[in-house]
Amino acid sequence: MKATTAIGMVAALAMLLLAVLMEGGQLASLVNVPAFVIVGGGTFGATLASTSFTLAKSMPKLALLAIKGEEVQSTGVVGTMVRLSEKARREGVLALEDELQHIEDPFMRKGLQLVVDGADSEILQAILTAEIDATTQRHQRNAQLFQIAGGFAPTLGILGTVLSLVHVLENLSTPSTLGHSIAGAFLATLYGVGSANLILLPIANRLRDISAREVAYRELLLEAILSIQAGDNPRMLEEKLQSFLAPAEREEASARQPAQAADALAREAA
Repeated sequence: MKATTAIGMVAALAMLLLAVLMEGGQLASLVNVPAFVIVGGGTFGATLASTSFTLAKSMPKLALLAIKGEEVQSTGVVGTMVRLSEKARREGVLALEDELQHIEDPFMRKGLQLVVDGADSEILQAILTAEIDATTQRHQRNAQLFQIAGGFAPTLGILGTVLSLVHVLENLSTPSTLGHSIAGAFLATLYGVGSANLILLPIANRLRDISAREVAYRELLLEAILSIQAGDNPRMLEEKLQSFLAPAEREEASARQPAQAADALAREAA
């Protein structure tokens, strides 16, 4: 399921709120605007101070990416690369140029274009490996952004609690309001710890997972492209690419191949 991050965060928050209600608390008592300002604004400011403005302003977009849970699909690409390998062995690598316009993945299209252009295998591997490394580093920075924010949020929450307690101690002359004031003071800690463990850190972990899957996908493509360039047997290529997939994904890939073959025949006939 793609939306596991969103489901998990909502479920965890719902359990916390349910626990409050089960203990006889009121949800309205959990609302404290000054505490929210301290934790939210302070965390963003500290995170901004730790990175660039360009990267910090991309946080909403990255959070949406993690919540939507879009991932590359490695299962369908095995049949595609095997089919392209068969065509290259049968008609030559120049025949792949007609297939490039039907390929949406920029990385796959770039690799096959280099094959068609007759690039040396070492140069091709160096170019594609450099792109994989650059993508990995960019994704690591994105995940680290939320990891940094997740580290600041609890500390800002404690700071907000301390500031509120200072205000409480200044008003000891009114004992009737102490209980409410002390309870409100600890909401900042709740906001800080809660936002870190229910939002920021899960998003960071999800971005790392998406990155790892994309890197594995591109490594599979790199292996396939090098095999096509070398003229390897398509059946051997299929066995090699299957090793990149989990058992369940292998079964799905095998089920997709007949449909992909039919689509390819239809395109060639057209």
